[in-house]
Amino acid sequence: MTRTVLDADVVVAGLGVHGTAAAYELAARGRRVIGFDRFGEGHRRGSSHGRTRMIRRAYPNPVWNPLVERAYVGWRRWERRTGETLLHRTGGLYAHPEPGQLQGPGCETVSDPDRLRELAPGLSLPDGWHAVSDPDAGVLEAGAALHAARAAARTDGAELSFDEPVLSWMPVGSGPDAGVVVHTGRRSVRARRLVVATAGWVPDLVPELGGLFSTWRILTVTLRPGHPAAVPPSLPAFSVHRPQGLMFGLPDVAGSGYKAGTDTERIWGPERPVDPAAADEVAALCTLMSRHVPEVPAHPSTDVAEARACLYTMTTDRRFVIGRLPATPQVVVTAACSGHGFKFGPAVGEAAADLCDGIDRPDLDFVGVTRRLTAA
Repeated sequence: MTRTVLDADVVVAGLGVHGTAAAYELAARGRRVIGFDRFGEGHRRGSSHGRTRMIRRAYPNPVWNPLVERAYVGWRRWERRTGETLLHRTGGLYAHPEPGQLQGPGCETVSDPDRLRELAPGLSLPDGWHAVSDPDAGVLEAGAALHAARAAARTDGAELSFDEPVLSWMPVGSGPDAGVVVHTGRRSVRARRLVVATAGWVPDLVPELGGLFSTWRILTVTLRPGHPAAVPPSLPAFSVHRPQGLMFGLPDVAGSGYKAGTDTERIWGPERPVDPAAADEVAALCTLMSRHVPEVPAHPSTDVAEARACLYTMTTDRRFVIGRLPATPQVVVTAACSGHGFKFGPAVGEAAADLCDGIDRPDLDFVGVTRRLTAA
């Protein structure tokens, strides 16, 4: 019997951190991978650009702990492969008006003001606030990691094509010969598996999941590096749960500068180019940065190294959507970073590779596709 000739073992749609990680992990296993992204390499239309991101073990629910551990192990694996330092361990302090909001291995709930000052001398919190200290939290070299993962995937034989969006796909074959044909604006590719990692554009390729996602515009400001109060151990990674919305901050590591942002809901369609940071937005965030790290100058006209707006694709419960589509299990979805997905890059890439290889991952049921479709 004549067997169908495949163009690839796996097609990956979307080459942000999760799609890139999937391509990297699959290519390292010897799979033939073709990855596509609708924009040019280095674009700023998604959630994966920029130099730094936070990593932490502190999470609201212990169901996350095994995946967090896989992420930390994965980052060490990527560092060994690339020879680069991708994770700076700075410690983290996550503050809230009420105690006990977060947990995780090694985490400590702190209410004593003297202990808070000991853990983060450069951080100022309102009187009476509480925090969770996470000694393993830190800062990821996000830009370097994305570049290194793409380079490693290409070295292992993956083809990564930018400015070539996946427009549609259809299932073909059945049983052991089941696969997909993927159509871009330039070609059609037949593969055994398809990984959909297109964030806000997931509904274009998987309409049954379309009601799960909204896209938010998020602002971050990075100050000029070199201020001692912004460098660990004076300043760890941190967040402050204000009534107006979450503020998060990253210390200055390896000359990255003190960076902060606000996780407030501003709905933004993914097809709409992101408006640049406005002067009043930058000024408001600088005021907030000075309030919580008062020893670091944050004047908008003299101290800001970069002000950047980007997009987060969110779900209502902030959980990802990862798994095979029940009706077409040759299609794997890894979607919706929900503002905290970059840190899981190696773990999500590993999960996508496992699912493509037919390895079940019941540990992912709490973020599973089937859970979402059942709820719908």
